[in-house]
Amino acid sequence: MDEKPGVQSLATVAPDLPPVPGKHPTVSRDYEYKRLGTVSILAALDLQDGHVIAKVHECHRSREFVGLLKEIDTYYPPEVTIRVVLDNHSAHISKETRAYLATRPNRFIYVHTPKHGSWLDLVETLFSKMSRTFLKQIRVASLEELKDRIQKGVMEINASPVVHQWRNFDFESESA
Repeated sequence: MDEKPGVQSLATVAPDLPPVPGKHPTVSRDYEYKRLGTVSILAALDLQDGHVIAKVHECHRSREFVGLLKEIDTYYPPEVTIRVVLDNHSAHISKETRAYLATRPNRFIYVHTPKHGSWLDLVETLFSKMSRTFLKQIRVASLEELKDRIQKGVMEINASPVVHQWRNFDFESESA
């Protein structure tokens, strides 16, 4: 689990110009834009099947984090223990979060990544994929449109989930 705060909602000031054959092969966009605000993406990635559960909010407080935990709780069968790999963000260990976790004893087991170990959190690769695909150079008319497009992007990811495979790297055979 992790969050991606500060996803900007940007609107165009002038309409995009269509490609001109022989001169401009792609759409042209004015460099000016209008800021509409930001959103945060809170997401969980299932390492077993590649399924993503994501929520998009204008804030990322404990309340929103607990909402994601609740959605994860309803997604999995009640008898399953859920191991959650996450960093030490204040919302993950707040009083509100701990109060919710106390209502679900033995349901969630936290595995904290070390400081400066974000590369161990595979949700970061998910956020990178989002940034390189459907969030890249995105322009929207409202915050709601941005939220909808993020949720549609997550639905597309879930339509063809990727299961990440860790593998051991053999340094000796690579140096030969």
